[in-house]
Amino acid sequence: MNTKIPNILLIYTGGTIGMIKDYKTNSLKAFNFKQIRDKIPELNLLDCRIQTVSFEEPIDSSNMCPKYWVKIAEIIENHYSKYDGFVVLSGTDTMSYTASAISFMFENLCKPVIFTGSQLPIGDLRTDAKENLITAIQIAATIENNLPKICEVCLYFEYKLYRANRTTKVNADQFEAFHSPNYPQLGESGVHLNFNERVIKKVDQNKELIVRKKFEASIVILKLFPGINEQVAKNILEIPDLKGVVLETFGAGNAPTTQWFTDLLQKALDSGLPIVNVSQCISGSVRLGHYETSNHLKKIGIISGKDITTESAVAKLKYLIGEKIAINDFKNAFETPIRGEMN
Repeated sequence: MNTKIPNILLIYTGGTIGMIKDYKTNSLKAFNFKQIRDKIPELNLLDCRIQTVSFEEPIDSSNMCPKYWVKIAEIIENHYSKYDGFVVLSGTDTMSYTASAISFMFENLCKPVIFTGSQLPIGDLRTDAKENLITAIQIAATIENNLPKICEVCLYFEYKLYRANRTTKVNADQFEAFHSPNYPQLGESGVHLNFNERVIKKVDQNKELIVRKKFEASIVILKLFPGINEQVAKNILEIPDLKGVVLETFGAGNAPTTQWFTDLLQKALDSGLPIVNVSQCISGSVRLGHYETSNHLKKIGIISGKDITTESAVAKLKYLIGEKIAINDFKNAFETPIRGEMN
């Protein structure tokens, strides 16, 4: 039996979920989350205490970047001992990038950090904001045997709970905006709140939380397309002070076998530039060497992103470069799962 009433911290960073319509001007304005119980009285039915903190200036998801990732992490770090769970509200367009980054920042996380948002503003008649927010808080407050049910960074949206670093946004018009293409959902909200025990991360509650805050800004995504020419690829791979590349390839990690392309990649690798191969496909995995059109990539030492999403690959690459992983160890470090981000 659980006797503890959980304390939950609600962190608003920006995004549609925190907007209400000013019906005099017909424009959207930021909502004061200190008045959240007035707007969503159903929160009073939850068996938890809720406190809120908001960015002084809400950040649109298009402007989200590593300095704001660090700000989110520091809010959680500074309040970690006082609260049993955290719900982070942000814009949906870059939520998978942000939530993935936060997952890499927290080592030995023993409390839930649940990201959510909405497709429609909180004051809209047909908004999805209320359900997403209420259930995200309920998940963060779920305790079994006086311990949190969830001890990782997750993303909750439209009745589904996902591991955050496995998600990608797939729809701009429907309420079901996110999918986790290569990992099962951790839970689902229906008549009951059900958890998928088999895939929820198990943690050691005795380990001390470590927060990593160093991210390398200078990386690039190189998306291949039929007919990509040498000058385009060269201009990208030879950007001054470039520190890392996420290479979006075809299918199971395939790329052109033209000599100029292989030579450009080899030159970049020889200069110490890590290049991670991820698939452009929504689901599935990179399998270097499975086809002839990826064997040349395997031979020269391209890193396999396996079944990682592009969003998570960007966050992990920034994180590992920021941690100053030696180039000789970098391939192994990236290809090793550290927060459940790949199989």
